[in-house]
Amino acid sequence: MLEATRTLPFDIKDYLRLDTMPHFMCPGCGHGIALRALLAAVHDCGIDKDRLAVVCGIGCSGRVGGYIDANTFHTTHGRPLAFATGLKLARPDLTVVVVTGDGDCLAIGGNHLIHAARRNLDITCLMLNNEVYGMTGGQASPTTAATRLTSTTPSGAIEPVFDACALAAAAGAGFVGREVTRQAPALKTLIARALRHPGFAFVEVMSDCTEIYGRKNDLGEAPEMILSQKADMRPEARRDAPDQPFRPTALPTGVFVERDLPEYGERWRAHAAALRGETER
Repeated sequence: MLEATRTLPFDIKDYLRLDTMPHFMCPGCGHGIALRALLAAVHDCGIDKDRLAVVCGIGCSGRVGGYIDANTFHTTHGRPLAFATGLKLARPDLTVVVVTGDGDCLAIGGNHLIHAARRNLDITCLMLNNEVYGMTGGQASPTTAATRLTSTTPSGAIEPVFDACALAAAAGAGFVGREVTRQAPALKTLIARALRHPGFAFVEVMSDCTEIYGRKNDLGEAPEMILSQKADMRPEARRDAPDQPFRPTALPTGVFVERDLPEYGERWRAHAAALRGETER
């Protein structure tokens, strides 16, 4: 159960391991914006740091958790949702957040995402989508847009893009949403709603990889990549000019699914209690 919303001002330094600074993220990396939005949402929800557990996998997204002054776990590639499932079942009193990436979550970890959504255990999953394996060589990921250049698609990507939100919704997640890092206040609000949802909540965060992905595809510096988010991160929708900031985009954002479903942890504990009762009789 989350505490009442806090009224004290948010200071990000209260939630960071300052001895780990400076951070390793590249200038302009969208993951830093996502980290700030997550911590601001944690603050707004009144979550005690001692009862917050952040589980991460491998990749740039996996390094985010190490900067958070809470209970953090750096797990194996593609497995943060599996580790988080065991943690939440063992410690239902904790608020468990998974921070993962598009490769970590949809490629090697795709099977774990499907079944985490199907079970509807009370976990919040943030998938930071920068369309590339930024840390491990710049390879194409399941969300790399068509024609984009990566180390494994030197002549342009041709595979169709994976819609992570559609997958999570179809697999049974109780809460599904998407936001871009350019809209930081909206992203914070979306994450707070996900944290408050009593079941599996999946949030896709459209982030930017300025060095490995942006440079290779001549997408400009960090400001240009951030501005491009308003027109969609897909090349065929890159149609807005900077003097048209409010033109509608082709990328749906916001809350897509919010439904009240039986939470797996409660069902599991009730089932275990019933079995113990039968054994005692």
